Amino acid sequence: MAKYAFFLGCIAPLRYPGIEKSTRDVCEALGIELVDLNDASCCPAPGVIRAFNKKTWLAAAARNLALAEKQGLPIITICNGCYGSLFDAAHELAEDKELLAEVNKILAEIGMEYKGTTKVHHFAEVLYNEVGVEKIKAAVTNPLEYQVAAFYGCHFLKPSEIKQVDDPENPHILDDLIEATGAKSMPRKQKTLCCGAGGGLKAAFGDVAKKFTETNLENMKASGAQFIIDVCPFCHLQFDGVQKDLGYNIPVLHLSQLLGLAIGMDAKDLALSTHQTPVVL
Repeated sequence: MAKYAFFLGCIAPLRYPGIEKSTRDVCEALGIELVDLNDASCCPAPGVIRAFNKKTWLAAAARNLALAEKQGLPIITICNGCYGSLFDAAHELAEDKELLAEVNKILAEIGMEYKGTTKVHHFAEVLYNEVGVEKIKAAVTNPLEYQVAAFYGCHFLKPSEIKQVDDPENPHILDDLIEATGAKSMPRKQKTLCCGAGGGLKAAFGDVAKKFTETNLENMKASGAQFIIDVCPFCHLQFDGVQKDLGYNIPVLHLSQLLGLAIGMDAKDLALSTHQTPVVL
């Protein structure tokens, strides 16, 4: 059984408990052991903290990486932002030993050290590369017949110079995982467009952020999608929260929730009632 330190992030446990629940149940069903990463903090948010003070971002991220390192486990995360922040920090600290030493001086003030060994993985990446589509198909007890829009987001695929997860311009991993459930991933324009919320854009330029979201929703609706399937609670929050204002009503599910339905989880356990855009199955 594969074993990972489970980095929850902030949004899933605070806003969408069904994402956490479905992730735990899906991982158990597929032979992935999740070990809670106790005392973890925010990743921290890559588009905000890093932009203001890079060393603060690195120190906070390195603290989380050190917690997993102490457990002797790689990290698995269900959020693109957390994945991007922790993966990028681990990469920079592995490449720059002087920077690692500087960060460890900061960590030493709280009695911690990061040796630079932690690997960081995304939930979808682990499902595709470690579990495999065929094993997921075999675990399905409730085949789904929905037409859905696969939403990749930004930090799952980019920067592609250091992340070789999938083709950053024409990805297929999420589509393949979706179709393992029986659902159909609908082709559409601008498949890799940002949700609109990343990098502090939503806070600084709300109208611009909403335009990104609206363009995505327009393309999704035109494709015939009945659901949006994402791999990031932050993207999830953006799509779920602004649709009413924009005149759309496309329910949003995290990949773990879609898989949860397919393996027979009760819809109540997915906490779909916590979503702002009503989910009707």
